[in-house]
Amino acid sequence: MTAELKPVAGLDVMAVRRQFPILTREVNGKPLVYLDSAASAQKPEAVIEGVANVWRHSYANVHRGLHTLANEATEAFEASRGKLARFLGAASPDQIVFTRGATEAINLVADSFGATLKEGDEIIVSQMEHHSNIVPWHFLRERKGVVLKWAPVTDDGALDMAAFESLLTERTKMVAITHMSNVMGTVSPIEAIVEKAHAVGAAVLVDGSQGAVHMPVDVQALGCDFYVVTGHKLYGPNGVGALYASGDWLDRLRPYQGGGEMIAEVREDGVVYADVPHKFEAGTPVIAEVIGLGAALDWLTSLDRIALMEHERQLMDRFEAGLADFEGVTLLGRTQDKGAITSFSLEGAHPHDLAQLMDKYGVAVRAGHHCAHPLMQRFGVVGTVRASFAAYNNEADVDAALEALRKAKSFLI
Repeated sequence: MTAELKPVAGLDVMAVRRQFPILTREVNGKPLVYLDSAASAQKPEAVIEGVANVWRHSYANVHRGLHTLANEATEAFEASRGKLARFLGAASPDQIVFTRGATEAINLVADSFGATLKEGDEIIVSQMEHHSNIVPWHFLRERKGVVLKWAPVTDDGALDMAAFESLLTERTKMVAITHMSNVMGTVSPIEAIVEKAHAVGAAVLVDGSQGAVHMPVDVQALGCDFYVVTGHKLYGPNGVGALYASGDWLDRLRPYQGGGEMIAEVREDGVVYADVPHKFEAGTPVIAEVIGLGAALDWLTSLDRIALMEHERQLMDRFEAGLADFEGVTLLGRTQDKGAITSFSLEGAHPHDLAQLMDKYGVAVRAGHHCAHPLMQRFGVVGTVRASFAAYNNEADVDAALEALRKAKSFLI
């Protein structure tokens, strides 16, 4: 039996739900239960209208125009940069580079920072990384002879810190680590990782695709060199994300792409690059989407983030308590303070079959390897079913998901 959820002071879940138009629809004749926010979150009305209003009333290219629409668009675009800087606790908006998402942000660092590396230099990643924080470093292994080293995770899904420390050497140049696992919800001890990495002269990149959604972030307190986020998981538009870089990293690194906007002057015999952060923002950006990300940050920061964490954790705990009633269920990741993500397998049932059958009852979950092949290999599974919880989920969603799983199991086992 699952316990009743306690009301969380400072969070009106029903009021939050009413701000998401998609939650009024049905799927296969059932009310939509959306538990796939780790893949992409649904959008509140404020974001939908924020993007639509750009297209309707104030669209123009940014930064280089002198007319009213260009000035309005530029002001709103740069306001989003300031909002994201405040959201992450950055010292200056100039430390924020807009990208197409976390994937491009990591590729930017891998390319620009990687240009300084040589054969035999070492990069450490963990077994729980998303492919987006693995493949760009493999490029450097393939193309420059950089050595990729793997920090293992324990049986309960935590980063093995003793093993991580043993991997650090004077040749370690970069540690690339997730803030929160997209499969297990494991929260990495970033401050400790940064301290140990910096002690050997290595930089630290943190993948905040999940972490920035589920917990307050202060990049200055974390001490990391780079932190990446993606808009579509932060209740904002897709196609937009950002890179935070500490100190003078953006001045030191070479540009990632060339084109308009990222230059101050172009001559036949050379190029003068623009000041940061524009040095890394070649071409016309996704203007409406950046402004929409600002609307998403306004919406998210209007909520009590601590209350939201408690609410999501209660939902996850209720779901996992319900899973304990199912014979043959195995959870992947059992760390003490993990984020609101549950991945599980059911003996005798393929994850894809479970997810498809649960969808018949209106419940949207994710199934597969979750872009985390090394983690699946670590635990000897082909994939899992993943339920991820967000601001708009409630107790009824959890109970509907458990009931859908019971029905799915009866068909398969």
